[in-house]
Amino acid sequence: MSEPFLVLGATGRIGQAMRRHAPLDGLDAVWQSRLPSPGYLAWDILAGRCPEGTAAGVVMCLAGVIHGTAAELALNTDLALAACSTAQAIGAPHVFLASSAAVYGPSGRAVPEDAALAPPGAYGEAKRAMEQAALAMMPQGRLTILRIGNIAGFDTLLGGLRPGVPARLDPVEGQAGGPIRSYIGPVTLARVLSQLATLAAQGAALPSVLNIGAGAVAMGDLLDAASAEWTFGPKNPKAIPRVELDITCLQNLVDLPPDAGQAATMVAEWRRWRA
Repeated sequence: MSEPFLVLGATGRIGQAMRRHAPLDGLDAVWQSRLPSPGYLAWDILAGRCPEGTAAGVVMCLAGVIHGTAAELALNTDLALAACSTAQAIGAPHVFLASSAAVYGPSGRAVPEDAALAPPGAYGEAKRAMEQAALAMMPQGRLTILRIGNIAGFDTLLGGLRPGVPARLDPVEGQAGGPIRSYIGPVTLARVLSQLATLAAQGAALPSVLNIGAGAVAMGDLLDAASAEWTFGPKNPKAIPRVELDITCLQNLVDLPPDAGQAATMVAEWRRWRA
């Protein structure tokens, strides 16, 4: 690759995982931070154009807002469009935008990328709006939206564990381990994103939307693998029994280790990242 790989929002947890654990396979990464920090390109992507002289063949935007008011969540669209504008301004052929499995509604099957979107919450709605705006802005073939499932340790399940306080799961009839979700460990995620960036840098044809996960696991199984205490809470009529991503397309593009979707592997990756 003759031009750098520009990672926006690189100080977040996914960006940190990429810096620590992703073999960039010859990619010369430029890591962006809103605030000055050693080793980072200091630049507020919502405040102005990228610094003069910035070049990139691939732009990956990991910046986003997870919680907040409707106005704060709407910044997801602003950040995505700023990333697309940056790519167009510097002539980067491909852009990746981090979205979420939260754009999908409940489903009894593994959900493919072309499934109808029915986000059950405000965050998913904000990500859907972001996707629609970005897809309308970017020419076909230059944008890939990454619908990332739960990241082990980055959500409130493992990340919210406290000593002496059992985790509580929603009971689901017929599911001994509680709700089932598509998960991926932070180390595997970093390596998947690196492989996708390398493919884009090589000019490979990539889909406009791509599910990112390693496997569907019960939340209780993850807690057991982490040797964490847990119990079921009261019945929750709003509980979603299962959200599983169809990762067939991803598996055809990158190398996923055979054990990447196992609870023990994901917990080990979370502990490695945390350490």
